Amino acid sequence: MLLVSEDLDELLELSDRLVVMFHGQFVYGGARQRSRPDGNRPSYGGPLMMQDMTSLKPSARDEVFLRRSFEIARRSRAHGNHPFGAVLVDSAGKVLIESENGYMPAHDGTAHAERLLATEACRTLSKEVLANATLYSSAEPCAMCAGAIYWAGIGRVVYALSERRLRGVTGNHPENPTLDLPCREVFRSGQRPTEVVGPLLEDEAEALHESVWEK
Repeated sequence: MLLVSEDLDELLELSDRLVVMFHGQFVYGGARQRSRPDGNRPSYGGPLMMQDMTSLKPSARDEVFLRRSFEIARRSRAHGNHPFGAVLVDSAGKVLIESENGYMPAHDGTAHAERLLATEACRTLSKEVLANATLYSSAEPCAMCAGAIYWAGIGRVVYALSERRLRGVTGNHPENPTLDLPCREVFRSGQRPTEVVGPLLEDEAEALHESVWEK
C-alpha cells in the first residue's frame, strides 16, 4: 500500500502498513508524533530543521537517518512484520520514501523493506535524484535487495546490522534463512559505482530483533 499526502498527520492516521512516501522535510524526532493536546501540530521540517540537518557532519547525519530506519523497523514489527526498515534521503537531507518490511499477510519472502523502497523509487523519482540519494537500512541489504538498489540507480547505501551478524541472530529461521553475502560484492560486480557505508550502530540494530526469531 502506498499513501501520499501533503498532511503528514493525516497520512500517519491513514497509514497502517508497508510504504510511506512524502516529499517533505526530514521528520526529526519520529514520524509517529501526533498533534499536541492544544491542537497545534509539531513542526515537520522547515528552513531551521533543514539547516540543522545540513550542518551535521556526514557521519552524524548517517546515524540520525539510521536511527530513523530503526523507528520504521519497530513500526514494521508492531504491524506484525519482520523488524526491518529503510528510508531514502536526497542530497539535501529530505526524506523521499520510507518502507517497512512487507512479509505479511501474503508471506511474501521478497517483500524486504529495501526492495519495496527501490521499486517505488524507480516508479516515482528521476535518475538524477536517485543517483545522489542515500538509502539507509536497519540491516545490510541482501543479494536481492542490493540488486534492486543497483537497478534503481541509488547512489549510496548506509546500513546498520551486517548480514553476517544478522544471520547469527536469525539462524535458519524458515521465514528468514539469512544469506551470508556482503552487499559490497553484489555492487562490485556491477558497471556503475554504488557507495556503501556500514556496518554502523550494530548493537542498536541487533536489539530490534530481540525474541523475534525464537518462535
